[in-house]
Amino acid sequence: METHLILGVLLSICSLSFSQECDQQLLENMDFPGSGIKFVFSPDVSHCQQLCTQHPACLFFTFVRADWTGDNRHFYCYLKTTPSGQPNLRTPLLGATSGFSLKNCNADPQPCLPQLYHNVDFPGADYRSLFTADYEECQRACTQDHGCQFFTFVNVGYTSENIRYKCHLKFSWAVPIIPIVQRKMYVVSGFSEPAHTTQGSKPACKGKLFPSTDIQGNDLVTVRAASPEHCQTLCSAHPDCTFFTFVSNNFNCQLKENKKEMVFKAGAGFTSGLPARFCQPDNSWIQVALEEVDFQYSDIRYELMDDAHTCQMTCNEDANCQFYTYVKANTSDIEYRRRCYLKRAITMPAPPKVTKVTNAVSGFQLRNCMRSAPVTVA
Repeated sequence: METHLILGVLLSICSLSFSQECDQQLLENMDFPGSGIKFVFSPDVSHCQQLCTQHPACLFFTFVRADWTGDNRHFYCYLKTTPSGQPNLRTPLLGATSGFSLKNCNADPQPCLPQLYHNVDFPGADYRSLFTADYEECQRACTQDHGCQFFTFVNVGYTSENIRYKCHLKFSWAVPIIPIVQRKMYVVSGFSEPAHTTQGSKPACKGKLFPSTDIQGNDLVTVRAASPEHCQTLCSAHPDCTFFTFVSNNFNCQLKENKKEMVFKAGAGFTSGLPARFCQPDNSWIQVALEEVDFQYSDIRYELMDDAHTCQMTCNEDANCQFYTYVKANTSDIEYRRRCYLKRAITMPAPPKVTKVTNAVSGFQLRNCMRSAPVTVA
């Protein structure tokens, strides 16, 4: 259980965040040096704070603003943590803004991100492009396309005339991605039902799976999945996925792209299938407790409890929890017996990079804003 030993250290840190009060303050021209987990890109401090909130271990952050003059690290969002839940140091620094996770503030798991960013590009993650009259129309196109999480529009004043008015629709995962799935004795893993239940606007349908079948080649991306049905959900969430193959011996979910043909090959331990884009397949797989399957990393915290069912119910009731792993009482590692590890991943729109580009406008889909207030998208 070496993995759980490492996770125990992280979880002892993460569990402290739930005893702290909600702290929404933003400290301009202030750095929280050190204590870094990782850095990601954000277009502004509010987005950086939301990323910190959704990262399982982040308790506070420092964001490097566009007016920073020290070097070229604009739009860097440094996610941080300490055992105390507070920064070890606070240092005045022009061009930086620091703040705290909103985990204790009942933060919306699907935050509305209405801000537009002029002269800013979100490079990469493109899956489709089209020409639109202006950036408002580009944002409407992104909002209406459920694969789109953010966009970049090229204004009329852009240097290259051939790509003026071009609207780039971009993708990031809106469903949880589990970093590592592996077989391990004396553990049970599973999912939060609320976190994986989609809106009920789509009609019900039966997902199409091809047991004992491999579709070779045409790989788009490989992620981890717990079952063929889970893999189908991931394929359905990716706008470029046309079919998939799930490999049972290593939990690989191979998302594939080929709009012209599917070439089947019989193979034990493989299950292939098609995405469900316009209907809602049976999601009973979410309720299944997976014996001797471990979801590693992504821990928020752990609690002691008597069985895996209670662990799943605890995950269901915690708005931050998306999946879990329970360590049974009969494991040989006494220290980890009866631990319920609650877990999550970042699912909000997250550009892989943010840069300054004259005559570009970038922003996010407004679907999340429509849940709280009406937004015109047509």
